[in-house]
Amino acid sequence: MQPAVPDPPPMNGKLRLTPALSDAPIGVPARKNGSMSQPSTQGQVQHAQPSVGSIAAHRPHTLSAAVSDLDPDIDADLDAYDEDGQIGHDGQELPQGRFLDRERSWLAFNERVLELAEDPNTPLLERANFLAIFASNLDEFFMVRVAGLKRRIATGVATRSASGLQPREVLELIWNRSRELMARHAACYQEDVAPGLADEGIHLVRWNELTEKEQSRLFTLFRQQIFPVLTPLAVDPAHPFPYISGLSLNLAVVVRNPVSGHTHFARVKVPPLLSRFLEASPQRYVPIEDVIAAPAHLAELFPGMEIQEHHMFRLTRNEDLEVEEDDAENLLQALEKELMRRRFGPPVRLEVEESIDRNVLDLLVRELKISEAEVYPLPGPLDLTGLFGISALDRPELKYPKFIAGTHRDLAEVESASAPDIFAALRERDVLLHHPYDSFSTSVQAFLEQAAADPDVLAIKQTLYRTSGDSPIVDALIDAAESGKQVLVLVEIKARFDEQANIKWARKLEEAGCHVVYGLVGLKTHCKLSLVVRQEGETLVRYSHVGTGNYHPKTARLYEDLGLLTAKREVGADLSDLFNRLSGYSRRETYRRLLVAPKSLRDGLVSRIEKEIQHHRAGRPAYVRIKVNSMVDEAIVDSLYRASQAGVPVDVWVRGICAVRPGVVGLSETIRVRSVLGRFLEHSRVFAFANAGEPEVWIGSADMMHRNLDRRIEALVRVTDPAHRAALNRLLETGMSDTTASWHLGADGNWTRHALDPEGQPLRNVQEMLIDARRRRRGTAKP
Repeated sequence: MQPAVPDPPPMNGKLRLTPALSDAPIGVPARKNGSMSQPSTQGQVQHAQPSVGSIAAHRPHTLSAAVSDLDPDIDADLDAYDEDGQIGHDGQELPQGRFLDRERSWLAFNERVLELAEDPNTPLLERANFLAIFASNLDEFFMVRVAGLKRRIATGVATRSASGLQPREVLELIWNRSRELMARHAACYQEDVAPGLADEGIHLVRWNELTEKEQSRLFTLFRQQIFPVLTPLAVDPAHPFPYISGLSLNLAVVVRNPVSGHTHFARVKVPPLLSRFLEASPQRYVPIEDVIAAPAHLAELFPGMEIQEHHMFRLTRNEDLEVEEDDAENLLQALEKELMRRRFGPPVRLEVEESIDRNVLDLLVRELKISEAEVYPLPGPLDLTGLFGISALDRPELKYPKFIAGTHRDLAEVESASAPDIFAALRERDVLLHHPYDSFSTSVQAFLEQAAADPDVLAIKQTLYRTSGDSPIVDALIDAAESGKQVLVLVEIKARFDEQANIKWARKLEEAGCHVVYGLVGLKTHCKLSLVVRQEGETLVRYSHVGTGNYHPKTARLYEDLGLLTAKREVGADLSDLFNRLSGYSRRETYRRLLVAPKSLRDGLVSRIEKEIQHHRAGRPAYVRIKVNSMVDEAIVDSLYRASQAGVPVDVWVRGICAVRPGVVGLSETIRVRSVLGRFLEHSRVFAFANAGEPEVWIGSADMMHRNLDRRIEALVRVTDPAHRAALNRLLETGMSDTTASWHLGADGNWTRHALDPEGQPLRNVQEMLIDARRRRRGTAKP
């Protein structure tokens, strides 16, 4: 347990917060006043898409994974912030130690995921899914955040950040805290979830628990389908220690030559494209590594040798990318080259079975050049991301009740077999979409498909950050180009862990005749925009979509996101200007209904927060309500502190990491921070201001992080329809309500789950409330 932050004593008339031991630094050259800095499996066990966030964040690690669209917010935010000299509402400097550490906060986020797996009220297969999500999240955290921190320590560019700890302290905190969480994770599986599944007839067993008939059946499977793809690699003077790829499962085998009496070490890699769990008999599953490691099977791999022992291990490597865009003549070629390098990144974590022989462990540590602090002994089986396959079993009674989204009522007053006329609907009114409660396929997807098929549509302009392998969005754009329409597609090929897929789709679009661009040098294009230009009589009409989530039909059924479909001229003009900037040489920095990073978004939000202070002083209605995935940017956080010091109510609904210390006397007494995790991944970004009784509400793609505000093209759109503004404010109020199940953040950085009322009854679940509201609208609500 980390100690709580003590009540800070006044120092020279100024408030100073003592940083908790978990407050940690990451940073290089400072950014001041918001300016930009220059930072120096196929089969049943593929990583099916999870239901809560990242990092980010849970990303499939197999090429055959159905979906790889999570943005878990673990990019290396390298910018430091000049904490000293920041002035509060009262004219005094804001106290040091006022920011919670982002690494500790991310680990706390993943702990919330683990708590859902530990909760007996969570359906059993969903608990298995949350165990897999936790494991996948932690994999990516080590591959990116821990690897980045180690790299910056090694190169001497990691400095103490605003949260207060030195880089080495942060690393030790991560090692210690992650070790605790991984132990809890393993215990949850071993002592709770696996026995619970067995009670329901789903048995996850080890080799020695199989019947003789089951073992015989698996021996046949091994000989026919597994043995041919295995490659045992010896280690001796003629065979150097083999390369161990990141996230692969491996057997360390010790064999003895009965003739010479010498013992030898060998490594056998578990093929990553084979099913993680094998069905030994109906509803009885055994890990594939147990099948490979069975005595008779190892004897097939090492004939004539005596098998003395074997142990499982798994290595995590640095898999972040470093592409020097300024020096790369061809970004595609540079990125493809870097993707090859990713496979050989330095190790950052070694997971081993706790029963491993000390001599074998010493060999692994020495040959892999990893420290003892980075070794994690765990009970088997290792790599519980394999539970994604188990959670996908067809046992609906052990899952959340099925929900199928319907067509938004503004697009089709009465649902029918015929598709709604999107353009006709948008000529009548704006449409505010809320996925997955509103169908993506009959709204955004239909919008683009109709545009592709409509002979009156002249042009389509589209951003693609991530999309699926069989994307109907890509198909619609190809159809549009092949029919002679002007199609501009901005493909962000640097979307982490989707680089290879995005390169593939970029080339497919180019071959179809689409104009494909890759954004601006030094900036990722993360905004979610679509623009359709249509000839209507003598005029051209622009139809627009601005969203908070990717154009990904599969994740649209799992991620909570918002989107605005509109035919309003000012939005269409803004999108035209922004696309011209992305594809050409436009230097436009101001827009009519958009705030766009990196130039105007941070300043635009800070100025609106400052206006709420003025409204509050004058006795006019004032509040700040924000819903984001991450709240880390210090300039934004400081503006919230100033608003709180002035008495403005501030609500922050954050899914993942948060640097705000709420409830500190004299600093943040009016700030509340909540987090909601559940069956859907909360992914939308909303910014609402009272604005003296005329509410101003924005939605868009940006989280409050350096990377989003300084190194990405992000866009927020102002929502002008009074009914839409009211609906978004009701959503924010519901999420922040004390009668809604959520986690509450304390000033010490600890999150407390609030799931039951004082009588022990479950609090309202905001996601289930929204599902039920849609069911009532369609007359299918449960009695």
